[in-house]
Amino acid sequence: MDRRNAAKGVMAALGGSLLLSSNRVVAQDKAAAPAPAAPSGGEGTLARIQRTKIFRVAGLVGEEPYFSKDLATGQWSGFCIEMARDIAKELDVKLEILESTWGNSVLDLQSNKIDVSFGLNPTPKRALVIDFSAPLFFNSFTIVTSKKFKARTWRELNDPKVRIAVDLGSSHELIARRFAGRATITALKNRDEAILAVQSGRADCFVATIFLGLTALKKNPQLGMFVIPQPPVQSAVCAAFQYDNDRRFRDFMTAWANFNRGNGQTKEWILAALAKQDIKPEDIPPEMTF
Repeated sequence: MDRRNAAKGVMAALGGSLLLSSNRVVAQDKAAAPAPAAPSGGEGTLARIQRTKIFRVAGLVGEEPYFSKDLATGQWSGFCIEMARDIAKELDVKLEILESTWGNSVLDLQSNKIDVSFGLNPTPKRALVIDFSAPLFFNSFTIVTSKKFKARTWRELNDPKVRIAVDLGSSHELIARRFAGRATITALKNRDEAILAVQSGRADCFVATIFLGLTALKKNPQLGMFVIPQPPVQSAVCAAFQYDNDRRFRDFMTAWANFNRGNGQTKEWILAALAKQDIKPEDIPPEMTF
């Protein structure tokens, strides 16, 4: 896949900001593409959940503050887990968490292994094969720099002399290639390797979303600055689920998302998860929209 062309096909600037996923859109969209764009027949999602009394969601190891798993006890935490627990409570069913990855969650939905995957963006390609709730919240793309590097705009980053590290196949890579395509961009296996590249001086910065950037900086104080390059590039973060002919589950999830975002509960879940990473409310930039 030509990642630059893929990025151009997925995204279009909207008055200085852009809606894109904060997750691994390349892997997910490529995997999902062959499936037909048709609602599934038979039993609907809500009917299945009510019949089995089990609500199944994807859990992603090491994706704080979204998801966190205690490997000693097997207990899950993170704000997406708190959201899932609240939905299970509303439906009066048991929550079941199945370990997955950003790259596999769309396939897990399509193969009926899970009922919901949190943290995905409703790109047009994904919308051909899976359905989405209203936004849970909105996120922005950031950079975390080395101590010596300074940049405030995408224009400054869009320079062959600038070395940018990204995690391969992620939306971070797509954003870097879309807005700083002339930079020297190195796609590495995962986010930890991108962070290490900056720490070791092999890269000037890496691209992440607000929560992931703040968490990385807290865990690695030897890094430099946390910056939201201007103009801001924004992402809508949603819950995803299967299409079905009975739209009640979609309507429920949209009502649930709007209700909790509107009354401030979503923000409370997020702030509580960030606090466990030693990130305080004042650390969150004003561009963050809960």
